[in-house]
Amino acid sequence: MAEQLSVFIDNQPGRLNAVTGILRDHGIDIRAMTIADHRDYGIVKLLVNDPRGAQRVLTGQGFAAALKPVLAVAIADRPGGLHELLEILAEHRINVLDAYGFVSEPHRWAVWCMEVVDPVETARLVTAQGLRVLDDGELYGL
Repeated sequence: MAEQLSVFIDNQPGRLNAVTGILRDHGIDIRAMTIADHRDYGIVKLLVNDPRGAQRVLTGQGFAAALKPVLAVAIADRPGGLHELLEILAEHRINVLDAYGFVSEPHRWAVWCMEVVDPVETARLVTAQGLRVLDDGELYGL
């Protein structure tokens, strides 16, 4: 299963740059990123090609970094593509705790990464409904 790296940083100029510089220096490629502001600190959520390596190098540099499983689902990049996935989740009463998406091939497909309580069962359900769940190698190799 794919893993997302969450990094806690002080909310001040240069801290994000420090994180991306460390990753660059260790040859770790960022696939997607989102930032949540919490006044004095921020949480940077990253999809990278080597999440365990990224966690290791960032914690080695004093950053608090945690890995969390995420479910990455390929969806059609067209109006209603995301809605189709969310309809399946709603029908089965699956709550999305956290999520973000990005386009992989414009007008063809996108990736929706989400945190749910039971990612293994949700992956089984989504796959049974005809959608494709990306494995970690496929996601990290985009």
